[in-house]
Parts: sequence; C-alpha cells; structure tokens
Amino acid sequence: MGRSKSKMLTLIPLPRGQVLLPGVSIRIPIANRPDIAALLAHIYSKATASKADASVTVGCVPLNSPYLSSDGKRLIEEGLNSQNAPEDTDPATAKKGDLFSYGCVARVSGVQGRRQGDLSLLVEGASRFRIEEIVQERPYFEARVAPHVDEEANAQDASVQSLFVELKQLSREFLALVRLSSLLPRGPTMTLTPILARRLELFIARKDVQDAGSLADFMANVVDSSHEEKLRILSALTINSRLERVIEVLQRQISALQGNGGNRILTITSSGNGIDMEKLRRLQQQRSGQTSGGMRGMPPGFSGNGQGNDEDGNELEELKRRLDEAGLSPEAEKVAQREMQRLQKMNPAQAEYQVCRNYLENLAEIPWTKVTEDHLDVHTLARARQQLDDDHYGLQKIKKRLLEYLAVLKLKQAVNAELEVQIKDLADKTKAAAAESEKESSAVVTQAPLPSEAEIKLLKNKRMVDKSPILLLVGPPGTGKTSLAKSVATSLGRKFHRISLGGVRDEAEIRGHRRTYVAAMPGLIVSGLKKVGVANPVILLDEIDKISSSNFHGDPSAAMLEVLDPEQNHTFTDHYVNIPIDLSKVLFIATANSLDTIPPPLLDRMETIQLSGYTTLEKRHIATRHLLPKQITTNGLADDKVQVSQEVLDKIITSYTRESGVRNLEREIGSVCRSKAVEFASAKDTDTLTQYNPEVSLSDVEEILGIERFDEEIAEQTSRPGVVTGLVAYSTGGQGSILFIEVADMPGTGRVQLTGKLGDVLKESVEVALTWVKAHAFELGLTHDLNEDIMKNRSIHVHCPSGAIPKDGPSAGLAHTIALISLFSGKPVPPTMAMTGEISLRGKVTPVGGIKEKLIGALRAGVRTVLLPIGNKKDAKDLPEEVKEGLEIIHVQHIWEAMRHVWPDTHWPGEQHWSGVDSRL
Repeated sequence: MGRSKSKMLTLIPLPRGQVLLPGVSIRIPIANRPDIAALLAHIYSKATASKADASVTVGCVPLNSPYLSSDGKRLIEEGLNSQNAPEDTDPATAKKGDLFSYGCVARVSGVQGRRQGDLSLLVEGASRFRIEEIVQERPYFEARVAPHVDEEANAQDASVQSLFVELKQLSREFLALVRLSSLLPRGPTMTLTPILARRLELFIARKDVQDAGSLADFMANVVDSSHEEKLRILSALTINSRLERVIEVLQRQISALQGNGGNRILTITSSGNGIDMEKLRRLQQQRSGQTSGGMRGMPPGFSGNGQGNDEDGNELEELKRRLDEAGLSPEAEKVAQREMQRLQKMNPAQAEYQVCRNYLENLAEIPWTKVTEDHLDVHTLARARQQLDDDHYGLQKIKKRLLEYLAVLKLKQAVNAELEVQIKDLADKTKAAAAESEKESSAVVTQAPLPSEAEIKLLKNKRMVDKSPILLLVGPPGTGKTSLAKSVATSLGRKFHRISLGGVRDEAEIRGHRRTYVAAMPGLIVSGLKKVGVANPVILLDEIDKISSSNFHGDPSAAMLEVLDPEQNHTFTDHYVNIPIDLSKVLFIATANSLDTIPPPLLDRMETIQLSGYTTLEKRHIATRHLLPKQITTNGLADDKVQVSQEVLDKIITSYTRESGVRNLEREIGSVCRSKAVEFASAKDTDTLTQYNPEVSLSDVEEILGIERFDEEIAEQTSRPGVVTGLVAYSTGGQGSILFIEVADMPGTGRVQLTGKLGDVLKESVEVALTWVKAHAFELGLTHDLNEDIMKNRSIHVHCPSGAIPKDGPSAGLAHTIALISLFSGKPVPPTMAMTGEISLRGKVTPVGGIKEKLIGALRAGVRTVLLPIGNKKDAKDLPEEVKEGLEIIHVQHIWEAMRHVWPDTHWPGEQHWSGVDSRL
C-alpha cells in the first residue's frame, strides 16, 4: 500500500446507499444538508483569497452498514466499526460513530440544479483515504486522514495477472449479456443500455494489467451491487483484494441475469476476443419464440400452458410470503387469495399480469395491522410537555389539547391491559376445566360453552377502542402549525408523514384511481400509509383550505369527508384497493390559514384550534431560543461568534417585520448572521481576529438591514384637550399598537368631518359617540340650557394619523367619546392613559377583541394605564407576566365610570344619575 503523510480534510457524509469510488462522479443532494451549506459558505468566503483556478477537494465518506453479507455472515472487515449506524441515519445529523473508516478524496466540480430543492453538489472521486481521527463534527466534519495511492500493478505477478484476466472476461460476458437481455440492471449510478454496453466493451478491451485497480473500481460502479459490497470494495486497498471482491460481485450479477446460476448461456471464447456466435444465435432464437416447444412471441422459459420459468415462480412465492406476513384483514385475505390464484394461471406476457401483480404488491405493502408502540409510561405526559415546550414557545391551547389526548390514550391502554390479564386468566381456567372434565369422563365432551367462555366474550366487548381525534390548526402563515405536528409525532414516538393538499384538484388523488384505468394507483392516504409502514402514524394534511373545489375531475374536498370522520374512517375504501382500510388509529392533523374556504360539512368533522399570531414578547423568546442559534449554525459560525442583545432583537421585530409568524424574522436574523460570517471570514483570512467584534449593535442593524420599514407609535409626553390614545390590533401582523385620536372644533353649523382613511364601522362609532355627548351635554356641564344644541354654532373634525393605513372596527368608540368630552370641556386626558371598547347609545361600554395584542403594544409604546370593558376581564387573565406587571388595567362598564378614572378630581353635574361599581384591578 502506498500511503502519504497524514493531512487535514473536510468530510461530507454521503446518503445511505451511496458510495464514491475513484474515477466516478456522483451528485449529492444539498436539500436539508446544513453541513454542506456551511461548507459551501466557508469555501465561498475563501474564494476571494485563493486562485480562481484552484480546485476544491473534500472527503466523501459513506455511512456504516448494519446489515449482513449475502452469505449470512457479519461483515468484519477492516474499516467497519463495531457500532454500526442505524438504518435510518440521516447524513445531515450523522455522528462520527456513524461514518465508515474509509472514504474517497473528491474534487468539487460545481452545483447543479435549477430550483432550490433540486440542487446537488457534483463531485468526482480521485483517491482513497483512511480516517485516523475526527477533530470536528459541527458545522461540518473535519478529520485527520491517511491518503492512499495505488501502487502500479506488477505485470509479472501471476496472481494479479490471472485475476485481471478473469475480471476482463467476466466484464465482457456481463456486458454482452446486457446487450442481449431485455432485463437491464438498474444500479444507483447508471442504467445500462445495449449501446452503452457496446461502448464499455471497447473501453475494457483497451485496458492493460497496469490499470487493474482502476478497472475494478469502474466495474464496481457499473454493476448493481449492494451498499455492503461497495463498502468492502472501498476498503480494499490492495489490488488483489479489490479484484477478488469485484469478481465476486460480477459473478453474482451474471448468475442473476441468466436466471440459472449453474449454467452460463454465454461463453467467452478462449482467445478472449469474441463470443461464441452459435450460442448467441440459439439464444436469440429462444428469445424470439422459435425453439421447439415454445410459442412465437413468448419470452424464454414460457410454453403454451401459461406457466413461467423458475425465476417467475420464485418471485410469486416471494410475493405470497409477503402477503402472509402483511397481516391482512379477513376481507383483504380473501381478495388476495383470489387474485393470487388468477395470477398463477395467467401468462406473464399478458397485460393483465402486471396489473394483477402490482395490485398484490400494493396489498402486501399496506400496513394492515402493524403499529408503532406509543411511549406511554409514568413519564409520558412530562416528556411530551417538555418536548412541546422545547420545540415551540407559547401555543398553550394546542399543547393542552395534545396532552389531553395523550392522557386519554394512556388511560385506555391501561384499561385494555387489565382486561387482557383477566381474559388470559379466564382462558387458562377454561382450558384447565375442560381438561379435567375430559379426564373424569370417557364420554364425548359437550360442545356447550363453559360459563367462563361467556365471561371472556363479555370482557372482550369491554375493550376500549382508540379513535384518534381529527385536529385542525387554524392560524396565519409562519406560526408553526406544520412543525407542531412533527413535535406531536416525536412526543408520541410515532412515524410522521406530510400530505400537501394545496392545489389538489382531482378526487382520485385522495381516493385513488380504479383499476380499470391505465397507470392506476392508490390515493395519497394509502400511499402515505405504505411509505411510513405502520397503521397509526401522525399524518399532516397541510393547507386543507387550499384544496380545490368541485370541477369536472370531481370534488376533492368531498373525498376528504370519509377520511376525516372519526365515525366512518375505520372502513375507508380506496378506489384502487377497493377493500376497507382502518384509519381510526391514524392521528390526522390538518392545517389552514382561514376557515372561509373549507366546506361546512368538512369543517364539522374536525376539531378546530385557533392559533393567533405571535406577540412581540413571544417572538423575542422564539428568536432567542430557536431562530438565532439555528441561523448561527446554518451560516457556519460558532455560538460565541455572534451576540445579539435583546434590544437588537426588539428592533428587528418591531422595525423590520410586521407579521403573524416568524418567517420574515428568521430571514432578517439570517441576514445579520451572514453579515457577521463575511466579517469573521475576512478577519480570519487577514489574521485580524483580535479586531473581530461578535456583538451586533443597534447601529449595525440599520447598516445591515437598511432603513426601518415600520414605525412604532410612541405615547405623547404632553397632553391637550381633544387628543386621546386608543388601542388597535393589526389582524394581519398579529402585533398591537396605539392609535391617536384627534378632535378639533371650529365655528360652523354642526358639520362633522372624518379623515384618516376610516372604515364604515369606525365612522359609525364617531356618530354614536357624538350623539351620546350631545344627548348628555347638560349633564356634562357643557351647556347651560337643557334643550341647547352643543353643535349649533360649531363644526368638528375627527382625524386619526397615519392616513395611508386603513382603519376600521368598533374598538375606538370609548376613545372617541372621551375625546369629544375632553374637547368640549377643555380638560386634557393623561398622555400615558389608553383605552379601548365599543359604546352603545345608552353609554354602556361593551367588549372588543384582540386584547392581548393591544395591551402588549400599549406597554411597548410607553402606556401605563389602560381602560378596558368589563366584558374583557376574562381576556386580561391570559396575559404575559410582563404585561400584568407593567400596566395598570382598569375595567369599566359605562362612560360615566370611565370619566371618573380619566378625571378623578372632577365632578360632573349629572354623574349622580348613574351608580356603578368601581372595577379597578
């Protein structure tokens, strides 16, 4: 072996089943690979300081294999670790114990793909290496490796010469068989066609013994070999061992192609320059159906009785075994037996043969009875609560509902476990009693059921059936509905599958196509069950409000009625399968942005849970706990290389994003991290790391993100009559804010002018407020005559600043009334006091919505006292502690009561006519 001095190398874990060999090019998907993204960012940062034509090299390392070799023995080869990686290891989250000890140095050729999700990294294998020590795991692997350079094969070595001759002979035989066979091997790297096979024959013929190692690697990539076999070939550093392992794979492939492992139907001539043409002619005649005993047009091995060859027989036996192991329901078992009998009598050349076979394979893949055991023990609820809290901040309603479901599921399983013990005890007693009676009497045992058998039947009927709820999460985009469903699956220990319903316009996509159609297939629900392989997964029905309505393809939303009905989905029938399938164990979680487009019958079948937009305080916690660490890692930085203070996060939240969710917030935080990544990489390249400042200041934010996009209203420092601070909740952004209401009077004839882009409801609130003030002007001390019109010789102008923003809603009725009283009486309202509420003509203050968002916005704007309707007392209980401590919340039920709190030292002439209860909190 030719080994060079150890060196440092960046490693890329390959997806499971993929192995890179020298001289071979492969594509590595970049989607969901933060390690590759971080590596590319690092390469990009160094590109400016390096030569433009310098090649970038990385180390491509496959994952370990937990499987056995084809002869049934465990692979104990040099390079296979004792702790093998699990089958479902994700290369993006692989640890150093999951990596194979050997890899291949590769040159990065570039990135291919048009769309974001289809991008792949193109690499070309150069030489082998062995990992000596892994020195870094995140954000990408770095290791000290020992490179390996193949020594030139000795042409005088008899063993190498004989193995090389056998390799070339088997390679030509394999390619000739491919050219003549309609069964084309499809490996992970390429699909051989007859034309390509002929070109490869010419390529192999020109190889000499000095190219033995490279030819072995090339043929290992051409043939359809397993992951374990390629790992063995990769770890074969000597030429002899590599040739032996590739020859073994070639021999197995040739036997599989021939369909008869004992006799080869092709023979390479002794000269090694051609193929026995006589045997090739006989083979061609056999394939054309011209041999004796066969029928014209039939594949080899078939005669007129419709029976297939040994290979087809073995495949049918394998299919029958899979059906037996699938645990079919009684009805499915009956259909499967009937279809299997038809298939065995059918000629494989018929078109119906493949249709019937595909149907049986689908039946075998559907998980009829296989389920995942739920993690239900004494720590179930605590573990689930911790999982949900770790993944999501806030969302208390949905967390509470999921914990309720877990608790009910746990109690049901406990009752069923007790019943199983009782049933087992009764069955043992029945069996013992029957044996005792058989001993005591030689007469025939009566067939009448024993008393305990009736008790067993009664106990079985008491079993509690688990009917999973159908949950519908409704909320604005970016509030975590989809990721919440993943957390539910994780906390339950169940498998997760996502079905996107956005734009689905064909009913057959939900319920499947009938088998009479060409290319019929099961629907999305059954396909999802096949993919996860269990009957009780968590299935996310994403964007159910975007599903298409009725058209000439059918009504997809109507097809969902049976799926999402807990009383019917235990007998869901897919058009393709046409056998009832039990969906009652599936936990369906649907998501929607709005309820308006969901048909009422479908909405009635789901349990709706509203997810309001995140508040500023919640966004701050989410950014600190989740978004910022994620973006730091994604952009190739360490945790101590970026430090963002709470003030900076608040600045980004309030001035650069105004949304219900956190998607745009994550993008802005990513922009800040990328800016720091460029700054850190430049400092590292110029050896000025001591001057790098990881802290992000408020002045840096505007330089990185640009000019502020949104302005926040701040409470006034001074007060004047006719100006009142109201509260408003932005329904689109999920953030509350204050709203100034300005009223001015002037000489006139009672005209009222409204500006500020007010909606119809808001205009009506002004009219109601003015009517109440005019009706009570004498009691308020605004006029000296009971019948005098306060608006007779004046006009007023009501304005709400920020005229470009539409404003509507009844929330400002109380504020308008207080503003008019303040203007007419000349008494200013305290600037740090805000209010919200609707009013009636009787002066009653009625409740409004969005209290949580409004109060958080008020606290952020500097308000200290808030007047709320007494009907919103229940809403004020569900507030963050910071809001409760920072605001004085006063609940009022009438305008007179509100006036007492606005002007506590003023006594109005008519206030004695109203007696209310002070509701100060």
